[in-house]
Amino acid sequence: MRIRIVDAFTDRPFAGNPAGVLLLDAFPADAWLQRVALEVNHAETAFAHRLPEGGDADWALRWFTPETEVALCGHATLATAHVLHTTGAHEGPVRFATRGGVLSATPAEDGSITLDFPTAPLTSVEIPDGLAEALGAEPLTAFDTGPDIGDLVVELADEKTVVGLAPDLRALGAASERGIIATARAQDPSGGYDFVSRCFFPNIGIDEDPVTGSAHTALAPYWSERLGGTVLTGLQASPRSGLVRTELRGERTLLAGRAVTVVDGELLA
Repeated sequence: MRIRIVDAFTDRPFAGNPAGVLLLDAFPADAWLQRVALEVNHAETAFAHRLPEGGDADWALRWFTPETEVALCGHATLATAHVLHTTGAHEGPVRFATRGGVLSATPAEDGSITLDFPTAPLTSVEIPDGLAEALGAEPLTAFDTGPDIGDLVVELADEKTVVGLAPDLRALGAASERGIIATARAQDPSGGYDFVSRCFFPNIGIDEDPVTGSAHTALAPYWSERLGGTVLTGLQASPRSGLVRTELRGERTLLAGRAVTVVDGELLA
């Protein structure tokens, strides 16, 4: 079967967040899906198959890290939509049936794809003991992102602090269910983005995720309230880096970005 590696939330190869994408006739056993994801060894590998016409969704979609299945993933959804669109497997907007509900992806003429995801509910919480030491920086605020995301959003003093983080990942894993989203305002709003972030998910086998779509369903409402706008752009300042355009629409958040296929091969196992 065909297997593709797609760099998501970028317009150039070897940047953004890579995801494996496999289009199947049906989902094989979970153990096989997990072994393939471990072999691909990217943050997520997406598996999709077409659904019968007339239902609420067009394709079924699941995502696996090298260690476990996850309930919501933005960049691998973008990567899957990119593969469907560029190969002609699906034309126009596509609806995915997932563990996180029905998610849609709409391609635009400029090559970008817009995802429609649920907005993460933010709840202010006490900063966990030991988090500042694990991060190597003092958080200003901490917000829980709800059960679907399972992360802790922490605002830091400035962009420079976020970019310079070198956390103790083992200690960081005790602070939340999935991981930590560290964020700050952009130092220069005229630079093409409004806020920065970095995402660390040691509890699911991802030390640092290059560009995290699901995290932006929490970052969008967080920064929309503070910056006073519903349409914002986030820079995820990982070594690979990537931009996510967000639009807050109440209980839904739109995430827009581009993707590039870098590997198109054959899975023999």
